[in-house]
Amino acid sequence: MALLENLMFVFVAGFITALATGLGALPFFFFDDISDRYNVVLWGVSSGIMLSASTFGLIDEGLAEGTPLEIGIGMVAGVALVVVAHDILMDAEIDPRQYEEADFKKLVLILGVLTVHSFPEGIAVGVSFADLGLEGGAEVLGFTVPLLAVFMTIAISIHNIPEGTAISIPLQSMNVSEWKMVWWAVFSSLPQPLGAVIAFGFVSYAREFLPYGFGFAAGAMIYLVLTEFIPEALDIGKRLPSGGKPELAGGIVAGVLVMVPLAFI
Repeated sequence: MALLENLMFVFVAGFITALATGLGALPFFFFDDISDRYNVVLWGVSSGIMLSASTFGLIDEGLAEGTPLEIGIGMVAGVALVVVAHDILMDAEIDPRQYEEADFKKLVLILGVLTVHSFPEGIAVGVSFADLGLEGGAEVLGFTVPLLAVFMTIAISIHNIPEGTAISIPLQSMNVSEWKMVWWAVFSSLPQPLGAVIAFGFVSYAREFLPYGFGFAAGAMIYLVLTEFIPEALDIGKRLPSGGKPELAGGIVAGVLVMVPLAFI
């Protein structure tokens, strides 16, 4: 019974991170457009948060649980999974206009693409809850929650906001209603609570693999930042002075500065 309650609690934490993606669509309730400069800064902030969470959260905690070699093996496995998934799925172009009219095959493809991006973040949340119920955490709704789990849940939630904005921009240009943009933004992160539950369940039963789990999540997220988030920001900012690089760098620094203090609380 305790395990089921813990799984439900971790699912709720993962679902909170998914709901945060919907916040990225809220600016479109008040503005017709989002400037490229603002968008680049948001991607920079998101990148800084993910790098901080991976380095000061997952890798640091992993080193406390295992050896650098174990962390390194986990990181390589995390990168490999994302690379393989991209090779399988990313050749297919997903048009947001087809979301609501998707047939079964298209829906499976959409879910697969979303999982490539969202699942590693869910794993990061789930692994961070490995010490759920043990001493030394914060009391939340009767559960003793590891401080790392609080840190990772906040980090992934903040990171998801610009992802929601990025998803909403093409939908807004096609006159999709604001509330539907919120829905599709949240929908894009629904693999996260599933990944969180799977990762938590695995490391709960096989704690000897916990260092590999920390490395896996960190490797996957760092790889996504370097190959997806930063290139996306630079592509958006290519019409800006200096190609948007100052805005991107400023956003990354801001993201790091936001999360570093939390890492040491």
